[in-house]
Amino acid sequence: MMLKIGLTGNIGSGKTTVSKIFELLGIPVFYADDAAKKVMVTDQILIDSIKSTFGELSYFDDGTLNRKHIAGIVFNNVEQLAKLNSLVHPATFRAFDEWIKEINNVPYILKEAALLFESDSYKMCDYSIMIQAPVEIRIKRVVQRDGLTREEVESRDSKQFSEDKKTQLADYIIKNDDVQLVIPQVLELHQEFLSLVISH
Repeated sequence: MMLKIGLTGNIGSGKTTVSKIFELLGIPVFYADDAAKKVMVTDQILIDSIKSTFGELSYFDDGTLNRKHIAGIVFNNVEQLAKLNSLVHPATFRAFDEWIKEINNVPYILKEAALLFESDSYKMCDYSIMIQAPVEIRIKRVVQRDGLTREEVESRDSKQFSEDKKTQLADYIIKNDDVQLVIPQVLELHQEFLSLVISH
């Protein structure tokens, strides 16, 4: 019995940091956002769908994604972005299914995804974790990390479910607010999941 645990949080909440701690505990992590970038150039079904939806210019002759072309269509266009996501999410789910077949002898795995709830992929997990951080801290982190402006961070954040909505959907919460230590919270959840595996 291997549990599937979803892990999410809004921009700047510290998803990668928390994922790395779980990895140190020997828990495999599937990074959905990285996988999404990969399937856009490797999953033929998806590539064909993107070309037929957004045009042949979506890809360069060498098979790489024409990010500028795609961004020009979906940027600030909610309907087109939703269309793109509706193509990419199923391909990412396929990649997750393939990935999980390779995993053996672990009590549980994590699926780290920014859009865990938005894409409904939390329904494919047994439990989900939401990483919470105050909005001001999150904005500051992303501005420092990615060199974005405050407005750009707020714009990206607004394209996701609110933190409140995600918190209501999540089974577990990790607070990454620069006050409470994250590692003890991860260790506590790790023990919780191990005991759940035994009881299942």
